[in-house]
Amino acid sequence: MKEIKPEIAEKVRQLEEKFKNSGQDLGSYLDGLLYDKYLTYWDYISLDTLLSLQNTRTHFPDEKIFIGYHQITELYFNLIIHEQEQIVEAEDISVAFFTEKVNRVVRYFRILTHSFDVMIKGMDKEQFLKFRMALLPASGFQSGQFRMIEIFSTPLENLVHMDVRKDFSGDHSVEELYENIYWKRGATDLASGEKTLTLKQFEEEYTPRFLRLANRVKDRTLYEKYQQLSSEDKNNKNLVEALRTLDVTVNVNWLLMHIGAAHRYLMSKKGAVAATGGTNWKDFLPPSFQRISFFPELWSEEEMKEWGKEWVDETFNKKMNIH
Repeated sequence: MKEIKPEIAEKVRQLEEKFKNSGQDLGSYLDGLLYDKYLTYWDYISLDTLLSLQNTRTHFPDEKIFIGYHQITELYFNLIIHEQEQIVEAEDISVAFFTEKVNRVVRYFRILTHSFDVMIKGMDKEQFLKFRMALLPASGFQSGQFRMIEIFSTPLENLVHMDVRKDFSGDHSVEELYENIYWKRGATDLASGEKTLTLKQFEEEYTPRFLRLANRVKDRTLYEKYQQLSSEDKNNKNLVEALRTLDVTVNVNWLLMHIGAAHRYLMSKKGAVAATGGTNWKDFLPPSFQRISFFPELWSEEEMKEWGKEWVDETFNKKMNIH
């Protein structure tokens, strides 16, 4: 019988100690290893299940691109929330840890932003304008995970609509602040004040979850975690740069890529075509109209006045030929 290597025997001893301390029998687990099949890549990532989820509603081929990209986006949003939760739950957070997690979030958003060409240039316009009608009243506006990313990032008073933001502060209740959150106007008829079905569905599905999350992270958002640092740590160049980059990546670049897609598919010689959920995309998406910032104290008054404008002038209009 082949002699067991000392390093293997030591690992078995350590495993036996581990399971003994938890009241478990190592022998039973070793039996499981003997009977278990080798893990495969496709089983590990549940590939067959993953590829079965692109359930299109029409026969237009490019709808598969549309649904696939949105599913990919939600997977990345889930990773972003995973990083944010670690910041929120951390005690005595270090600058290095904070910076690394924020940079990860930025990286995920940059991947999504750079890949948005799939949505802007990767679908046939005529197919899109037809299959979109089968999706009513569903809309990307209804991404609950993106709203959770916002709630993790900053106090609700920073997400109140710009027109009334000066009237609200952290002294108001979570419920009051939530009622005046900026994105609700994006799916409300501006003339009548009537909520669209898209917004009604969204609120019914997510409002309790959003309020629970807002109460859970009160005084613990990324913004507040930053504010609670020492003066020296708050002035850390790498952290400040990471937080400012996150702000621009989410609240400027990500929104403007959506405007690019909207212009590509929803603008015609006769004017703007209504979005599938009835959202006011021309008034809702431009960052200069909302001026949402997760970390407002990291920006000068002049920078906030010009929020998003430089990107539009230098990048958006010139590169995408949108006028």
